[in-house]
Amino acid sequence: MPEGHTLHRLARRQQRFFGGHQVRVTSPQGRFAHEAALLDGLVFRRAEAWGKHLIHRYTPGPTGPVDAGPMVHVHLGIYGAFSEEPVPMGQPTGQVRMRIEGAEVGTDLRGPTACETYTPDDLAALVARLGPDPLRSDAEPEKAWQAISRSRRAIGALLMDQKVLAGVGNVYRAEVLFRAGIEPHRPGTTITRTEFDALWADLLFLMPVGVRRGTMHVVRPDDDHGAPSYAADRPRTYVYRRAGEPCRVCGTPVAWQEMDGRNLFWCPSCQT
Repeated sequence: MPEGHTLHRLARRQQRFFGGHQVRVTSPQGRFAHEAALLDGLVFRRAEAWGKHLIHRYTPGPTGPVDAGPMVHVHLGIYGAFSEEPVPMGQPTGQVRMRIEGAEVGTDLRGPTACETYTPDDLAALVARLGPDPLRSDAEPEKAWQAISRSRRAIGALLMDQKVLAGVGNVYRAEVLFRAGIEPHRPGTTITRTEFDALWADLLFLMPVGVRRGTMHVVRPDDDHGAPSYAADRPRTYVYRRAGEPCRVCGTPVAWQEMDGRNLFWCPSCQT
């Protein structure tokens, strides 16, 4: 499932391609046909992300309150993805839920968990159930600190809980805990405010890099050598998907287990 930096990068790209312009919206697959007909011909005003959720805002014209028009909520889930191509776009291939065509670029959405119109109340309910998103300027880290410091759940599980922190996924979870030297099974109640502030600051440092570059970079320059990444098109990681391999810092085999149904990786020596 894409992590938060992917959605914020998508929002920036779509804002650049479509923002302020009239667009054509269709549903070649047909499952979004009624909603697409209501959006077709409107002005695409804004794309923005909250954690792993993407919001498109439309208005009848290029001016006026951006919050007054219809919205579309997209959650990519495990299989969802956008693809882009120049206009005029070719015939749709595969199950295209939503197609947006601008003056020069178009995008096709396939396989999302959610693609639906939203009301302001829907958006307010979504935001209310999400924790702070480190990539948003309006994020309130105090909310995450309160949730973590009062919970006896493992910090490794809390970082993956979108109600605690929005946008953090399995890779960032594993890597920021390693970089902070925090053992992932520690209860939230044992995390100090200093440790939390360091985790938050590291997310503020790492996640924008993913937005800018389109891929994560989590290994410090001094450690960015040795064994290759876990996949050819991915950067090196400290522990993520490196179970049994030597830690890049101390050489201890990286540990693995499942936590709440997700793969968890950590170094037993560096994270004590």
